[in-house]
Formats: sequence, structure tokens, C-alpha cells
Amino acid sequence: MSFVYTYEEAVRIDRKDPLSSFREEFYYDKDTIYLDGNSLGLLSRGAEANVYELLNSWKKYGIDGWTSGNHPWFYLSEQLGKASAPLVGAEKDEVVVTGSTTVNLHQLVATFYKPKGKCTKILADELTFPSDIYALQSQLKMQGYDPSIHLKQVKSQDGLTLDETEIIMEMDEEVALIVLPSVLYRSGQVLDMKALTIAAHERGIPIGFDLCHSIGALPHELSEWGVDFAFWCNYKYVNGGPGSVGGLYVNAKHFGKTPGLSGWFGSDKKKQFDMEHEPTFAGDVGAYQIGTPHVLSAAPLLSSLEMLNQAGIQHLRERSLRMTDYFMTLIDHELTSFGLTISNPRGEQARGGHLFLEHPEAVRICKALKAEGIIPDLRPPSGIRLAPAPLYNTFAEIWQTVQTLKKIMEEKSYEQYERGRGVVS
Repeated sequence: MSFVYTYEEAVRIDRKDPLSSFREEFYYDKDTIYLDGNSLGLLSRGAEANVYELLNSWKKYGIDGWTSGNHPWFYLSEQLGKASAPLVGAEKDEVVVTGSTTVNLHQLVATFYKPKGKCTKILADELTFPSDIYALQSQLKMQGYDPSIHLKQVKSQDGLTLDETEIIMEMDEEVALIVLPSVLYRSGQVLDMKALTIAAHERGIPIGFDLCHSIGALPHELSEWGVDFAFWCNYKYVNGGPGSVGGLYVNAKHFGKTPGLSGWFGSDKKKQFDMEHEPTFAGDVGAYQIGTPHVLSAAPLLSSLEMLNQAGIQHLRERSLRMTDYFMTLIDHELTSFGLTISNPRGEQARGGHLFLEHPEAVRICKALKAEGIIPDLRPPSGIRLAPAPLYNTFAEIWQTVQTLKKIMEEKSYEQYERGRGVVS
């Protein structure tokens, strides 16, 4: 991709891109540039329509909505799981939309963590999202283990990235389970899930991944790689809405394993309403459901997943890489003298869907950007995440963002803002 540094050229790139048309499927403020899609994706018109459709099915059918209408609620989690499967490279019966990120992690750890003898430790890393660590600590405590001893966290040499070689070196005979992120939430580094899975299995250790920052942003081949399990949220690049229902994957080789946390909705659907106290679990990933699906929170995913599959995850990844490459090129060209550092990996294999800039005044710079109508994502103390979502952001917006950031830095307009972050950053 050749680069020029004019707004007109950015507009021309957008006009030539076949995925640009998806932008009009979303609600966006024409006076705002929204670059926080890696925290919460925008609302699409189709997702809005699906919420009203399922709300109307409640209105029209009442209790019969469980088995009536275009999207019977009783089968909705499985229906959405089938639509999610292409995004993670899984078979249709290996994915179900249910729960939330942390609830699903609890379920999967309760299922796959089987300490025995001196093999009692869980391997994670020191850069992963805090919620995952809280869940792992909780699971260890419930088994009677001290997390300060039995939770191993791989160290980062630079505070930003992880070395897969060092992760593999930590896979010793004391490790009973491995849980890692697919993409680091701060720096956006993509871990080599295939290599890590092979290494874990060579040592007889089950391994799972948190896909929160990769689902809908880059392709996966979970089944081909032999990943044991994975879990994710659907409100970032999948655009499922705030608090949207999460998803989980379990490799088919584990079907028939008793779920660690049992619930009524994990039942074989043909047996569920027999109301027996002895459970008969579903023969596929459906067994890992716990409670009744949140129908209205799952509704937006009907359209969101259809749109992602229509665009094609490989095409979305290619556009995302072009956008972040363009972003970095403009930053290098315009902003190198202002102390802003690009701290995400630059290589395409290791770079996720967002940029991670660092500056000592990140808190105030983010406030200044918002005042200019640009929505970034602050990661204290010094991180600024900028995520050009390939479904709805544009190259023209990237150009405008860099020019606005240059103006803020030249004029030092960020100095008028307080250094303290907001309650939500």
C-alpha cells in the first residue's frame, strides 16, 4: 500500500474499498470520530431492529416465544453459536453464545482445571485483563490453593508484550492448566495461539484463550489448532451492545466431559423439560450453558454476526491491517517530535486491531481529543488506545485524527485539563 498525506487521498482510498459501504449500516455522529470500538462497538441499524423484533415476539407470543417466531428463544444461544463459529474457526456445535466473559471463564476453569499431586498450578501472564486474574485466583481458592503460589504469571520484559518462548519455558510439570489472552488488551500484541497450543499439548497441559480483543477483528482456527477452550465478550468488534451476551468454545474432543458448573440450560434440549434431578447434559458445547439466555441482550448479535460473516473475517482483517498501517505511517510522519510513542507491535502477524500510543500526558491528551470530537480509549497511566474498526471507521477519519492530535500537541491545548482520569476510562 502506497501512502500519501492528504485528506483527498484518504477519501479516495475509502471510495475504492468495497467494505466502506458497511459504514452506513451503523449509527454514528457525523461530528464525532469514534475510535473506541475495541471497548464498545457502535450500534447498527440491523441490531436495533433485532432488539425490537425479539421484544415484539415477547409482546406477541408471551411464553410461546420460547418455541415460536423467527428466532425461538429456546434455541437462540445455539443459533448464535453457529453464526459465531466462522469467526473463531470452529465447528458449529463447538460454539455457544451464553453468559459473560468472566462467568464463562469460571465455567471453563472449573471444568478443565484438574490438579493432581504436584501438578496444581495455573499458568497465566502479568499483562492480561484483571478480571481473568480475579477469576483464576477465585478458582484456586475454591480448590484450597494459595494463588500467590499456585498462579504463575509469565513476566513481560518491556511491560507491553510477551515472549512466546518464555511462556513455553514456564509450561513445566507443575502446570495443570494454561489460560492466556489471544491479543493483549493494552499493547494489542497477537500471541501465536497455534504454537502455544502445540507446546502445551506436547506437555499434556490443556490450554484456553481469552478472545475478547480478537473476536471479530482477526481470523482464528481454534479447531484446527486443537485449542481446548476459549471464551469472549461480544460488545467490542462484534458490536453486540453494552453487556451483550458472551461466547465460549469447547473443542469437540472434550464433548461428554461433565461441566464444572452445572445449570439447567446445559441440558439436552429433548430432556430439559423432563424436570429430572439427575442431569442429562447436551452432547455438544451446549452442555456448558448454566442459566436461561438473556434474550434481549443476545438479540443484537443476530444482525451483528450476519454482518461480520457477510463481510468476511479475512477481509475485515486485511482492511484493519491497512488502516492501522496507514495510521502508524501518518503518526510517524506528523507526530514524531511530540514525544508520542507507538508502543504496539508493528509487524502484521503480531499486531491486533488497535494502536497503543504512549505519552506522559495521556490522560490530558485523551480529554483534549474528546473535546475535539474524537473518542479514544485511555489506559492509565500513559496509554492511548486508538481502534479503527474496519466495519465503520474510515481512512479519512484516521487522517483527521492525526491532524487533530498534531494540533493538540503543537498548541499544548491538553494543558488546560486536569490530570485525573474519570471513573470510567
